[in-house]
Amino acid sequence: MGKRDELIAKYAEDLKTKCGVTPDMDLLTKVTIGCGPTIYDNDAQTVAASDSSELERVKKNFLIKKLGLADGAALDEGIKAAIETYGKSERNKFRAVFYYLLVKHFGKEAVYG
Repeated sequence: MGKRDELIAKYAEDLKTKCGVTPDMDLLTKVTIGCGPTIYDNDAQTVAASDSSELERVKKNFLIKKLGLADGAALDEGIKAAIETYGKSERNKFRAVFYYLLVKHFGKEAVYG
């Protein structure tokens, strides 16, 4: 099992145990691959949910550029929903898991089709 496969298994476990979500493994794999090399960097592999500039980057670079969503209050609500699902007290919110939750929240699975 390669490093990426190990990380995908860890992300799936996070979705099950911390988020209460049964992951679509195909989609999770595609979202993880879409994150690129950031999944291997200790700092970049997590989303700092308490950092407003980090959340703004997630909104601009992922939700608007990658998923093609229009800017607006709904994006902030989606980010809040993902934070709630992951758990506010959970310090290490893995980027791939966070993005997976956002893809599901906005029904944008087709982007990874």
